[in-house]
Amino acid sequence: MTRINVPSGSYLEPIIGFSRAVRIGPYVAVAGTAPIGSDGKTVGIGDVAAQTQRCLEIGLAALKEAGAGPEHVIRTRIMLTDAKRWEEAARVHGSVFSDIRPACTFVEVKGFVDPDWIVETEIDAILLEDKSE
Repeated sequence: MTRINVPSGSYLEPIIGFSRAVRIGPYVAVAGTAPIGSDGKTVGIGDVAAQTQRCLEIGLAALKEAGAGPEHVIRTRIMLTDAKRWEEAARVHGSVFSDIRPACTFVEVKGFVDPDWIVETEIDAILLEDKSE
């Protein structure tokens, strides 16, 4: 099976040794994704919904680059520094995935690399042919 690495563009990629996403065969994994804008700055400081939206935008763009789309998503993980604010992230997640309904986990974490990040996401997808047609 062919391996496709989708770069993140982050200066941390060579230091950590990671890719934004990796596809091997039909499987695509999108790494923990932080709410970083195209200018390199944190999007939506203090705003769970804005940060969740940005994380999912980045993750879905990586999926697309790997040849997948939202319809291929089977699992998402939403990591929050304050689990009491899960509903703010859930509304954004639902606006993207309400028809797809992947397995989803919300967890609270102590913190992230950048203290302005209050949300990170991960996405897993599988591209399988539909044999039912």
